[in-house]
Amino acid sequence: MKLLSVSWRYLLSQPLAAALNLLLLTLGLASISFVLLVGEQLDHAFERDLAGIDLVVGAKGSPLQLILAGVFHVDVPTGNIALQEVQELEKNPQVAELIPLSLGDSFRGFRIVGTSPAYPAHYQASLAQGAIWSQPMQAVVGAEVAHSTGLHVGAQFAGSHGLGAGGHAHGDNNYQVSGLLAPCACVLDRLVLTATESVWQVHEKATALDDEDRKIMHDEREVTMALIRYRSPLAAVSLPRLVNTTTGMQAAAPAVEITRLLRMVGVGTDVLRGFGVVLLLSAGLSVFIALWSAVRERRADLAMLRMLGAPPAKVAGIVVCEALLLALLASALGLLLGHLIVHGVGSWMQAQRSLPLTGLIWLPVEWSVPAVGVSVALLAALLPAIGAYRIDVTTLLNAR
Repeated sequence: MKLLSVSWRYLLSQPLAAALNLLLLTLGLASISFVLLVGEQLDHAFERDLAGIDLVVGAKGSPLQLILAGVFHVDVPTGNIALQEVQELEKNPQVAELIPLSLGDSFRGFRIVGTSPAYPAHYQASLAQGAIWSQPMQAVVGAEVAHSTGLHVGAQFAGSHGLGAGGHAHGDNNYQVSGLLAPCACVLDRLVLTATESVWQVHEKATALDDEDRKIMHDEREVTMALIRYRSPLAAVSLPRLVNTTTGMQAAAPAVEITRLLRMVGVGTDVLRGFGVVLLLSAGLSVFIALWSAVRERRADLAMLRMLGAPPAKVAGIVVCEALLLALLASALGLLLGHLIVHGVGSWMQAQRSLPLTGLIWLPVEWSVPAVGVSVALLAALLPAIGAYRIDVTTLLNAR
C-alpha cells in the first residue's frame, strides 16, 4: 500500500503530463470499447432478425434496400408487387413458407405492417396481453411501440400515410389494439402488426370513388414484399433465378446482401479501430517518455530510498505502479466513455425507429479493454523500471 501511495503522489506531482497520458489512453480504449459494443450488438441483431429467412421477394430495385426494408424495417421499400404473382410463387414446391408484408403507413413513426399470423410465429413471439388479430382493422402492438405510445388492449388509433412521423392521418379508419406482444428482442418490438386486409381496406377507402373503383382495386391488389423459407437447401440455386428471370419481381438473398453490408460497414469499424490503436501507441510512447524523464529527475529521491533500505525491485515497482494506476484509471474512464457514446447513439437510433443499440450492457469481450490498457502501460514502463532498478547509489552520492 505504501508503494501505491508513493506512486500516486508521483503521478500527482506532474498533473499536466499525467492528464495528457490519461486522456490519450482513455480515448484509445473508449474507441475500442465502442467498436466492440456496436459490432457485437449489430451482429446479434442481424443474426436474430434474419433467422429462418432464406429469400426476400419484392419489386425491382436495390437488393440491399429490399433486405433492409423487409427484414429490419430501416429503409423504404422498392415498391409493390402483384398479389397474384405472390400467390403463384407460394404454390412453388420449393417454397416451404411465404409470409406477405404490406407497408406504407405508420403510427408515431412506428411502422404498421400488414401480414399474416405466421409473421409473429416465425420469431416465436408471445402475447403479453390480449390476442392475435381475428379480423381486419385489429392490430397487435410490439413491446417498444406500446412502451413509447401508451397503447393498450382495446385502444384505438389511426395510422398515418408514409413510413415516418408526420404523414397524413387516416382518421376515418381506426385500428383497435387486440393484443400486446411480449418483448422478444427482435424487429417485432418496434412494429404494429395487422392483417394484410387492413392495409388494403384503409387505402381502398381513402382512394376509391365508387364501387367500380373498389372492384378494380380489389382485382389489382398488391403487397410490398414476401419473406420466404426454402423447403430444401437446393432451392437456393434455382428459386432466386426463377423469380428474377420469369417474373416482374426481384429476389434478394439476405445472407449475400448482409455480408456485403457488413463488408462496407467493416471499413468504418476498421478505421475507428485503427484510430484507437494509433491513440494507444501514442499514449504508450507518451507514458514511456514521461516515466523515463521522471526516473532521471528523481534519481536522487530513488537513491535516498535505496539508502533507507528499499530493495531495487521495490524502487522499480514504484515506476511500474505509476503506469498501472494510469492504465486502470484510463480503462475505467475509457469503458465508461465508450458505453456513454454507444448509449447516446442508441438513443438517437431509437428515436429514428432504427436498429436497437444500448450502452447499458456488459459484454464478456470487454474484459480485453483493461487488458490492452494494462499491457500498453507495462510495456511503456519496462525500460524506465529497468533504469530505476539499476540506479547506482554510490555513483549518485559521489556525484553530489
